[in-house]
Amino acid sequence: MADRFRITLAQLNPVVGDIEGNAAKAFLAWEQARAAGADLVALPEMFVTGYNTQDLIMKPVFHRAAMDAIEALAKRCADGPAMAIGGPWVEDDSLYNAYLILKGGRIASKVLKHHLPNETVFDEVRLYDAGPLGGPYSVGNSRIGSPICEDGWHPDVAETLEETGAEFLLIPNGSPYFRDKYDVRLNHMVARVVETGLPVIYLNMVGGQDDQVFDGATFGINPGGALAFRMPVFDEAITEVDLERSEEGWRIVPSDIVPQPDAWEQDYRAMVQSLRDYMGKTGFKKALLGLSGGVDSALVAAIAVDAIGAENVRCVMLPSEYTSQASLDDAEAVAKALGVQYDFVPISNSRAAVTETLAPLFAGHDADITEENIQSRLRGLTLMAISNKFGEMLLTTGNKSEVAVGYATIYGDMNGGYNPIKDLYKTRVFETCRWRNAHHRNWMRGPEGEVIRPSVIDKPPSAELREDQKDSDSLPDYPVLDGILEILVDQDGSIADCVAAGFDKTDARRVEHLIYISEYKRFQSAPGTRLTSRAFWLDRRYPIVNRWRDRN
Repeated sequence: MADRFRITLAQLNPVVGDIEGNAAKAFLAWEQARAAGADLVALPEMFVTGYNTQDLIMKPVFHRAAMDAIEALAKRCADGPAMAIGGPWVEDDSLYNAYLILKGGRIASKVLKHHLPNETVFDEVRLYDAGPLGGPYSVGNSRIGSPICEDGWHPDVAETLEETGAEFLLIPNGSPYFRDKYDVRLNHMVARVVETGLPVIYLNMVGGQDDQVFDGATFGINPGGALAFRMPVFDEAITEVDLERSEEGWRIVPSDIVPQPDAWEQDYRAMVQSLRDYMGKTGFKKALLGLSGGVDSALVAAIAVDAIGAENVRCVMLPSEYTSQASLDDAEAVAKALGVQYDFVPISNSRAAVTETLAPLFAGHDADITEENIQSRLRGLTLMAISNKFGEMLLTTGNKSEVAVGYATIYGDMNGGYNPIKDLYKTRVFETCRWRNAHHRNWMRGPEGEVIRPSVIDKPPSAELREDQKDSDSLPDYPVLDGILEILVDQDGSIADCVAAGFDKTDARRVEHLIYISEYKRFQSAPGTRLTSRAFWLDRRYPIVNRWRDRN
């Protein structure tokens, strides 16, 4: 009979800093592995601390607590399967991103990450020392190689492991989501299989951490490139995977391949999951937002309800004399469709009081954007007061197009603790609303059916801060604006690239200028869900003071 090796793969959702809670989750997974007769239970990269810890990991008392927790876990799991778990490790005054193999009541082996990612959201060169190229570790009847996350994206680590006797590769990851990221991972892992001739198991974590969302989708590939299994996207799951050894070596026994949702569903799930975890992990139970009757706030309301339930969401309409009847009707309709608490708080009296207060100082000056922004700031003040009084986290609702060009009022509609649509361009906001109306999934806590009526999606966007105002008065039409932004921001392109793509040079220059002068607003903006590899925060770090412009 062929040799068999069973791994319990724990695709779980850790909490950064909750060392005891994360260790407890690992122990529960180990108990399931023991009951299933597994040889090894595997957890993702840096699981014991949560990921991404940023500079917290460098605090000695923190990483020592994590190391102590791993040693305690080793003793607690002495009688049963081995455990492989990610965490920090210090040797010779160097701090490493490590993968620790626990068996027989002790740490039996250590894998130290060699390639430290230093781009996009990662600063691991700042945080860790690079480990050496190492060999495999033994568990039961097998020798296993574990390149840690980024190490799996480079050929040298896997090739060294194969040359030193590894029989299959188990790659622990803390790989955050961006659109179509799964295909990128799959291509890298197929390359490792081709180069080494070994099966590869790619283990990823799930859950939201600040702007990042880890999407799971753990999978295995056999020699020849065949997909052997795939675990759910975004969901916590603990799964047993068997390997079988024959004369050709180890092969993963094929099992369930969970369907992969399309990009629209994954983006929406990422926004829901990130908000759910951001609130849950920071201790907020309830949220509120200003519901304007526009498409952005309607989408954020739907995301909030799907994340934490309608009973935990408050929507507030804050009309002025410029608020149209259509917006009043649309906001109320969205609130009723979602089943949220809906409050009506006019700002006209507050605006009149501020106008009267400032009248002596503003005498002789024409009304301009100042008076428009007062309305937005009164709304922000009112919403923050409600947040303070009732302990509800305020959500902000600016899309990526607005965030990019500063089409928002700082200390006004930018007020808030989290923005789930911060990395979603306006043109995608419209389509995402249509997607949500047409689809419902079991991870959504909101109602089925049309929750954002067509009039909200189809009407011309407007801030409604003056008579007959339209967004197109101040900005290029959104298909044009978003096309230019995708080149300048997402692709790091130039004005010439915009012109080559068919856009007007004057429009491109104007958009570029708005991007740069809005940096100070973004610096003070709420965090939000990362959906692309060029989200505004850690993916794109620009100076606030910046006179450079593309003159070509």
